[in-house]
Amino acid sequence: MLKPIHRVTSSPALAACQELMQCFALWLCDKNIKPADITQANLQAQMPSLIEADWLWRFLDREVDSSKLIHRAQQIAGLIDAEKDNLRLWIQATAMLPQHFGPIPPAALPTQLPNNWKAKTPIWVAFKTLLVSFYEKGFKDGLPYRIDSTPTDVKADQVTYAKFVAEFRAAHKLDPDPDAREVCVLCGGELKEQEVDHWVNKGKFPLFSVCADNLLPICGECNAGDDTKGQKSVHSTGDFSDWFHPYLRPAYGALALEYQLSTMTINCVAVQAVNQPKVNNLNKLLNLETRWTREFKAEHRKKQKEAADRKQRGRGPHNLTELQEWLSDYRDGLVESEPNYEVHKVLAAAMLEPTRLATWQGELGLAP
Repeated sequence: MLKPIHRVTSSPALAACQELMQCFALWLCDKNIKPADITQANLQAQMPSLIEADWLWRFLDREVDSSKLIHRAQQIAGLIDAEKDNLRLWIQATAMLPQHFGPIPPAALPTQLPNNWKAKTPIWVAFKTLLVSFYEKGFKDGLPYRIDSTPTDVKADQVTYAKFVAEFRAAHKLDPDPDAREVCVLCGGELKEQEVDHWVNKGKFPLFSVCADNLLPICGECNAGDDTKGQKSVHSTGDFSDWFHPYLRPAYGALALEYQLSTMTINCVAVQAVNQPKVNNLNKLLNLETRWTREFKAEHRKKQKEAADRKQRGRGPHNLTELQEWLSDYRDGLVESEPNYEVHKVLAAAMLEPTRLATWQGELGLAP
C-alpha cells in the first residue's frame, strides 16, 4: 500500500459475482431446499436473472477432484435445519466486510468455522470447494457479467481473471510506456512474478474468493516470499481496527520511511501516531523493514562502488564538494514511477548527511 490503490472498471462485475455467490449459498441454507431441488428451473426462479441462473447451472456441472460441483451443493442442501441456520448466520456475518472499516464496525468477523466444523471436516471442504471454484473455475473462464455488472452470456463481453489482471496493472502502472517497469502497489518494488492475492484468506472465508474489495495483483515476494503475506491473517481475531486494507482503509500517505544512519536500516513510521499500530501490523505482514533495509544497503553499496570507480578513472568526485554535488544529482534524478523510489529517496537523504559525507570522504581519500 505504498502506492495508491483503487478499484478498476471491472470491479462492479466482481461485486456482482460475490452477490450471486451469497444468494446461492443462502438459498442452499433454506430449510425447504433439499438436494433434489437443485435444478436449472429452480435456479432460474431464485437467482437474480436467467443469465446468472443458466451460467450457475453450467458452473455446477464442472468437475473438481473428479466430482461435479453440484454434488458439493447437494451436500449443503442436505444439512439438517440447525446446521443450515448456523451456516446462514455465518454467511451473513462474513458478508459485512466493508462495514468493518466504517465508523461503527459490527462485531468481529467470525474466525471460527460454523457448526464447530474443522478445516478438514468433509462438509466444510465441500462448501469451501464450491465457493472457491467461482474464482478458480468461473473467474478464470468468464463471469456472467460485463464490466458494469450487467449480466451477459456473450463470452467476449464477460469479465475474466486475465482481463481483470490486465486492467488492474494498466490502471496502476505509474509510467504508461509499454517498456517501463511496473511497481508493486504494496511494497513499491518491481512487480516481478505478479500474483493475485486474496487480502482476506479465501480458504478461511471462501465468500471472498471473488470480491471487488479482496483481489489485489501484487509481486511474488509480497504474496509468497519468505516471511511475507502468504497465509497470514489481516485482522486480529476478526477485528480490523488496527489494520489497513488496500481498498477500504488504504495505507497510502499514512506511512513513511525513516532511516537510522548508525545501523543503516529503515523503519516504518506512521505519519499520524494514531496509525502506528496499523503500520506495525502492515510491516509484520509484509516484512517491509527487512526488505527495504536490504534494498537500502544494496543501493548504498552500488553508489560506493560507483564513486570509487569514477575516482579511479579520474572522473571524480575529487573533493567533498564534488561528492556532495554528485550525490545531489543522484537524489534529483530519482524518478517516482521507478521501483524502490521511496527507499532510494531515503538513501539519498542519508548519504547527504554530513557524517556520511565525511565517512565517504575518508574512504575515497578525497580532498576537503
